[in-house]
Amino acid sequence: MRRTRARAVWALHLAILLLLLGLQFVVPSFHQIMLARIMALAVYAIGYNVLLGYVGLMSLGHAMFFASGMYATGLTILHFGFGAGAAFGLGVLAGAIMATAIGLVTLRASGVSFLIVTMMFSQAFYLATLYFNEITMGDQGFIISGRLQPLVAGGREFAFSDPAVKYNLALVVFALSLMLSVWLTRSPIGRVLVAVRENEERTRLLGYNTSSYKLLALIVSGSLAGASGSIYTLMFSYVGSSFASILFSIYPLLWALLGGTGTTLGPLLGTALMTYVVDIASGLTSSYLLVVGATLVILIMWFPAGVMGGIRDRWVRWLP
Repeated sequence: MRRTRARAVWALHLAILLLLLGLQFVVPSFHQIMLARIMALAVYAIGYNVLLGYVGLMSLGHAMFFASGMYATGLTILHFGFGAGAAFGLGVLAGAIMATAIGLVTLRASGVSFLIVTMMFSQAFYLATLYFNEITMGDQGFIISGRLQPLVAGGREFAFSDPAVKYNLALVVFALSLMLSVWLTRSPIGRVLVAVRENEERTRLLGYNTSSYKLLALIVSGSLAGASGSIYTLMFSYVGSSFASILFSIYPLLWALLGGTGTTLGPLLGTALMTYVVDIASGLTSSYLLVVGATLVILIMWFPAGVMGGIRDRWVRWLP
C-alpha cells in the first residue's frame, strides 16, 4: 500500500510537469508569459512553504532572500559580465547565505516574535537597497538585457527575449524545486520537520536537535527564494528595490495559505489563482483589489486549509 501511494504521488507530480511542458505549445503568447511568471514565483512560494508548512514558522522577511538572489544575479551580470548559469548559481548562494546569517540570529525566537524579527531585518535590507542607490539604483532599478548573454546549448544560442526560452527556463527551475519539495516531505528529514511543527519540545526530548533542523529548513527556504529571484531577473532583465519591500514578503504567505500550507502542489495552485484573479479583476474594474479580497475571503472560507489542503482532507487523502 505504501509503495502504491508513493508511486501515485510521483506519477501525479510528473503528470503536472508534463502538462506544464505541453501547455506552452497550445496557449497564446500572453498566457505563456503568465505561466512562466507563475512558475518562477511558485518556486518562491515552495520555499516559503518549507518554512511555514513543515516547520510552522511564519516569516515576513522572505523578500530579502528573494531580492538577494535578484541583486546577486543582476549585479554580477551588469558589472562583471557573468554568464547566466554562474549568475544564477550566485543568486541561489546569496539566498542561502542570507538565510543562514538571519537564521543564526532569529531562530531563538518563535511564533509572533520570529515574525516581527524577520520583518525588521527585511525592512533594514530594503532600506539598505535605497540608501546604497549608487549600486542598486534604488526604486528606479536597473536593466541587464544589454549585458545578458544568450544561453548556448548544442551549438545553438537561446536568447532570453524569446518567450519559449523564458517558459522552459522557469519550468526547469520549478520542476527541480517541486521534486525537492516532494522528496523532502517523504524523507526522514521532512518527518522531523513536521514533528517540530507539531510539538517541538517533545521532538527535542526524543533526542533531535530542533534548532539545527529549523536552521536547515530556513536555509532551504532561503535558497529557493534566492533561486526564484535569480530566475525572475534572467527572465525579465530587471532588478529594483521594490522586490525587497514588505509587500513581497506578504505575497508568498498569501500564495501558500491560499494553495494550502504543508502541501506540495499548494504553492503552485495558490500562485496561479492569485495571479489570474488579479489580472482578470484589474481588467474589469479599477477597484480590483476589492474583488481580489472578496475572492480570497470566499476561497478561504470554503477551504480553511487552502485549496489543496481542502482537497486532501475531503477527497484525496494520499496527497502530500
